[in-house]
Amino acid sequence: MAMTLASPAFVHEGPIPSRYACDGADLSPPLAFAGVPAEAASLVLICDDPDASAGVWDHFVLYNLSPATPGLPEGLHQAPAYPDGSLSGSNSWGCYGYGGPCPPSGVHRYFFTLYALDAMLDLPPGATKAELLRAAKGHILASATLMGRYGRG
Repeated sequence: MAMTLASPAFVHEGPIPSRYACDGADLSPPLAFAGVPAEAASLVLICDDPDASAGVWDHFVLYNLSPATPGLPEGLHQAPAYPDGSLSGSNSWGCYGYGGPCPPSGVHRYFFTLYALDAMLDLPPGATKAELLRAAKGHILASATLMGRYGRG
């Protein structure tokens, strides 16, 4: 079974509700994980916007999640570390946690990518996406992507 990433809040390639964007409550959306490989030691979740005018904009960086985690609840609070041992990286605003879609113009694509790794990452809270991906190189067992679109009215 292939690893999957889904959300009850929006469908793949569909619109992201404003509740999860800067125009709304700016909450992280609920996410569901399935098909995580049995040999996975940790999970990584990244959300980014490749359509940003300044280059790829990182909205969410989360790592060292337990491979037994079935997903994430809506509105995960912003913190450097969580009780389950997972850690929050630094988004493009330089903050921990999730920052929702907020494109200045047009409709942008937001890619939520889940990675299953064969190791825990030896990174402190606040690692950037680039640092995380360097540390994960050679350890990725599987990945899954959920893409949503958002444009400000």
